[in-house]
Amino acid sequence: MNQALPGWIEATGLPPGMRGGTATRRFAGTSAAPFGPANYSDRGGDDPAAVARNRALLRQQLGLPGEPLWLQQVHGTEVLVEPNLLGSASSGASSALREVPCADASVVRGRGSVAVVLTADCLPLLLAAGDSVAAVHAGWRGLADGVIEAAIRALGALPGEVCAWLGPGIGQRAFEVGPEVRAIFVAADPAAAACFIPGRADRWHADLDALARRRLGAIGVERIGGGGWCTFDDPAQFHSYRRDGARSGRMATLVWRV
Repeated sequence: MNQALPGWIEATGLPPGMRGGTATRRFAGTSAAPFGPANYSDRGGDDPAAVARNRALLRQQLGLPGEPLWLQQVHGTEVLVEPNLLGSASSGASSALREVPCADASVVRGRGSVAVVLTADCLPLLLAAGDSVAAVHAGWRGLADGVIEAAIRALGALPGEVCAWLGPGIGQRAFEVGPEVRAIFVAADPAAAACFIPGRADRWHADLDALARRRLGAIGVERIGGGGWCTFDDPAQFHSYRRDGARSGRMATLVWRV
């Protein structure tokens, strides 16, 4: 945690000139309970005006070069590549909460744009190579369907050139899934069985960090940092949909060139 910015987890291992990390629920914000203080999504019932103020504070506190490229995430594999329609909009409710495209990752190139994903248990993943960066929303469905591979293709770099950072996601102990989820991963990669431990009856506990590392390693990404947090187990610091239900807030994980 960067103590100079309470509530901010700095991404490590990114190339020089690139910065990223996760703004947790402890970051500067104005949302009331149960969302506060910082929540960056208006989909769970938070006051849209508070969400807009939180997004403006995020940009101000981090000194962002532009409005982040907010997405409507749908647990898919669509990657948005530096869309002109969002650009570097000014902060405020009209820009921060307007209609945005459906995608689960974004790639931005050069300075002036910020890639961002919102999470509350799913794994946020940052990628960087050359002058390009990407933010990826990777729940189990997105991981299985190839959202990481799609983002790296859109990044336009060789996998060996890519630096990756895993942000806060739900830990294995708290992430119970059905046998069908395990079967999907093991069918594609038999060694992925090591990423699951038995739970109740026919249930399994999935390790999202380990599954993401396997997908990255399989395509040649070797420089991988971060991981090890559990959103479910730390309610003071992290939002968690599985713990708090539909009225859970969302954290923001961002990356940009400085």
